[in-house]
Amino acid sequence: MEFDYVIVGGGSGGATLAARLSEDPATTVCLIEAGGDGRGILVRAPAGVVAMVPGRPKINNYAYQTVVQPGLNGRRGYQPRGKCLGGSSAINAMLYIRGQREDYDGWAQQGCAGWSFDEVLPYFKRAEGNERGACDWHGADGPLQVAEQRSPRRITEDFVRAGMECGYPRNPDFNGVSQEGVGHYQVTQFHGGARNGERCSAAAAYLHPVQDRRNLHVLTNTQALRVVFDGRRAVGIEVRRGAGTRIIRARGEVVLAGGAFNTPQLLMLSGVGDPAELGAHGIAVRHALPGVGKNLQDHLDYILAYQCDEKDLFGIGATGALRLALAANEWRKTGRGLIATPFAEGAGFIKSDAGQARPDLQLHFVIGMVDDHARKLRLGYGFSCHVCVLRPKSRGEVGLYNADPQSAPRIDPQFLSHPDDLDLLVKGAKQTHAIMSAPALAKYRHRNLYPVDFNDDSAVAAQIRARADTIYHPVGTCRMGSDAMAVVDPQLRVHGLQALRVVDASVYPALISGNTNAPTIMIAERAADWIRGVSGRPAR
Repeated sequence: MEFDYVIVGGGSGGATLAARLSEDPATTVCLIEAGGDGRGILVRAPAGVVAMVPGRPKINNYAYQTVVQPGLNGRRGYQPRGKCLGGSSAINAMLYIRGQREDYDGWAQQGCAGWSFDEVLPYFKRAEGNERGACDWHGADGPLQVAEQRSPRRITEDFVRAGMECGYPRNPDFNGVSQEGVGHYQVTQFHGGARNGERCSAAAAYLHPVQDRRNLHVLTNTQALRVVFDGRRAVGIEVRRGAGTRIIRARGEVVLAGGAFNTPQLLMLSGVGDPAELGAHGIAVRHALPGVGKNLQDHLDYILAYQCDEKDLFGIGATGALRLALAANEWRKTGRGLIATPFAEGAGFIKSDAGQARPDLQLHFVIGMVDDHARKLRLGYGFSCHVCVLRPKSRGEVGLYNADPQSAPRIDPQFLSHPDDLDLLVKGAKQTHAIMSAPALAKYRHRNLYPVDFNDDSAVAAQIRARADTIYHPVGTCRMGSDAMAVVDPQLRVHGLQALRVVDASVYPALISGNTNAPTIMIAERAADWIRGVSGRPAR
């Protein structure tokens, strides 16, 4: 089998890119995905996330673990990653966040020409089909459906009011003029029509509607084994499908879009990476590129979780099960109700102190008790609030356990290896506690599942080390740039090789200030123009 372009990974980057490249009927595209088609009810129903994220059993989820983390009291972190068309956009909380202007201007200042905020905004807008309509900040005609929440709980508005009582401004648009404040997240969800209230994953937005194109070939349940080279030119991908292996050849380019964990793993398995890492596993070095797998960054997250008697929440028990059954019927008929929730309904982007130039902490207010990624279930009702440091200084890496493509990658985020991250997260936990204690929420008479003296910084730090973990934003392991540790250039071409590009979250030079799904789709929109040879920018 031979195509113009072969793309590995059907997540946010790969699904977007395959759809855009196949718009030209003269161009042939093959998309390779290790998981399924991403069309099941657990993906389409937003509340299905509670069945997929815990990874017990593994449903559309690689359910990776990190190596032991000294900064987290020797615990292994948990890293859910989507395994189906749509990738992690099929199992996430659907939150539509771009980050801050300074994030992208910072990329450009680090030598990534073409990635300033003014240069990427048109690609965000091209992707976006926002329910609010088009304006200077938003697009209305793009494939990715961006919606107001269908049925936010009343407690979420009380969370917003509690934040305002603590001095934070209400912000109606975290992707507009300013990110700072508290409010409700917009979500990647269908608004109106037959699919009203369903999740709009990257696959549902871009790929599923065009899978009948004659020039687009999608292989699901197909494992990529290695990149095939002719000298320094990538010419295809060796895959395992069923019991057999074969090579899918590319006349034009091979594009890796497996994400921050699987893309560096595939490069290393193909002999591209740090010679010391490759040699430790008996892999011959085809191209020495020491930055492959380095520069891993992620948002470490601390959760304040509470029990309460309020029942307009997600709860476990006989009453909760009955309410879910009724909610499922409501969702099927109207696209609204508890099944339509992203769970993380309330948002906060706040400063750790007034002297900060921009928000450095993010809050996710969740209408359920979240404990260990929902892997520890508790009877009754409650709510949670997550807090994370937006621009952490800790850096980790992705490597190999062995040379078997079926093995998980070795993931070492090195959480809290930089002391500033812990200090800032302690401040964030204390500020979050203050919001949770404000009058607007106090009426719920909630009880902290993990009580701690928030006047004692050392006690708060101990709780963070005992319980904090990722909020699912790993990036940076094939970062773009022009220095010796960069893996791809500013047009996402792998340094020192030909016809090989990376289009996923691994190319971020630095973690952006927020959730990473929308920026990864933007990156794929940008890459599509470069690959097709389109000059200039899309119209505003």
